[in-house]
Amino acid sequence: MQQSVLIDGRWRPADSPVGAFRAEDPTTGRACGEEYPVSGWRDIAAALEAGKRAAQALRARSPEKLADFLESFAGSIEHNRAELAAMASLETALPQEPRLCSIELPRTCGQLRQAAAAARDRSWCLAVIDTALNIRSRYGPLDGPVAILGPNNFPLAFNPLSGGDFAAAVAAGNPVIAKAHPGHPGTSRLLAELVFAALQSSGLPLSQVQFIYEIRPEDGLRLVSHPDIAATAFTGSRRSGLQLKRAADTAGKPIYLEMSGINPVILLPGALNERGSKIAAELGTSCTLGTGQFCTNPGLVILQQDAAGERFLQELGRNLDELPDGILLGRQVREGWSEALGILETHGAERLTRRTVLQTRGNPAMNTLLTISGDEFLKNSSTAQIEAFGPSTLTVLVRDQAQMEAVIKNLEGNLTGSIYSHSQEKDDAAYARIEPLLRTRVGRLLNDKMPTGVAVSPAMHHGGPFPATGHPGFTAVGIPRSMLRFASLQCYDHVRGHRLPPELRDRNPTGAMWRFIDDAWTQADA
Repeated sequence: MQQSVLIDGRWRPADSPVGAFRAEDPTTGRACGEEYPVSGWRDIAAALEAGKRAAQALRARSPEKLADFLESFAGSIEHNRAELAAMASLETALPQEPRLCSIELPRTCGQLRQAAAAARDRSWCLAVIDTALNIRSRYGPLDGPVAILGPNNFPLAFNPLSGGDFAAAVAAGNPVIAKAHPGHPGTSRLLAELVFAALQSSGLPLSQVQFIYEIRPEDGLRLVSHPDIAATAFTGSRRSGLQLKRAADTAGKPIYLEMSGINPVILLPGALNERGSKIAAELGTSCTLGTGQFCTNPGLVILQQDAAGERFLQELGRNLDELPDGILLGRQVREGWSEALGILETHGAERLTRRTVLQTRGNPAMNTLLTISGDEFLKNSSTAQIEAFGPSTLTVLVRDQAQMEAVIKNLEGNLTGSIYSHSQEKDDAAYARIEPLLRTRVGRLLNDKMPTGVAVSPAMHHGGPFPATGHPGFTAVGIPRSMLRFASLQCYDHVRGHRLPPELRDRNPTGAMWRFIDDAWTQADA
């Protein structure tokens, strides 16, 4: 018997499903758990209609109710941490400790609570008041549901039912249609049950959050371009993301994409001479963390071909050979990773680590170090930047500073870029030339630090130039900025005070909300 979907405030069987699937245990490659429906258009249409009604009903609900709901949901996740972590581990092969229980679950609850605080505070809406002209504006919720299509590598912190996109969309006052990733449907079902329980005591519309497991690609294109959808958030492959973007753009619908990237790490000569062994250890740990299945995995390393560079490569290769193999999230991930490595080797990359997999069950992946010359990289820089989503990194050996700059000029857009330099002044001249080139190609610039960790901070930017994302001006992590993706700028010109939203009336609605009144930020009344 197939599991039910959550549509229009109730759990019910899928209406005319077009298929079914089960999760896969990545450690064995075998199907596990319950059977889940692939929803057809009838389910999607019903969710869109209910989501549109919910958006209208939410206009009468206070931000405090949204905040209370998010905080209640976060508490439920913590209370059910053992069951959630066990299911997520079964479906993804990620360890319960420390990854799921001690790292990802606290991050998930933390970002839900940050979103709740932002909703309650209201400063996120950037209210602007010109008292002389009586013109007032703020960011407010969209006029319809937000579709969230989540990735496979973070079953909790990026889940469409609990991740940063979900928290931001809800805190901004929008209903959500969540589509689970087929890699962890059981985890998503548990989260959906907790969401629904929190909704029932929240005073919010029960169709505030709706949930389906899987849909056909053609229905995904139809969903993101539908007249009733307000916006879409997608995290996944470049191929799928670009297809969704074309459909949404054609219909004039906002879509926010987090796609592929290789997150270049530049190692300047002074840094390698000073602490090459330490950097090799950091890089080995970073590129194998989570079996390399992070969107911030350091997939490209640029360094000069000299004695220090050669020593570094030898030590990095030994480190990777000594680290244990990991398990990839699924068969499709393994096949995609193997294909990408093959393409790199076909176009001039040489493998420096072993080729033999130490374990054969499930979806194993051996830690892999590849190297390519600067000349070969520049001959076909687009192909050399293919994302190998797994525990691997490609090193580019350049002749000199000039060729390093040429390689950086040919980089595509990425989420992150790191520069390692000498702790004193020996690399300062090189840094001054390289940093401006790299700055325009990455969203987050790091110094002497690997990019893998993404702190849930208001200052964080988890985005970047195309093709890392669909728009360089938005972030998927960092509340309250991430909320602006799911808001519209609303202006009121000479509108009577009692008809204005509370955030734009003369009196400060909370007493603490920041507003830009007559060219100055203030918490005072207008």
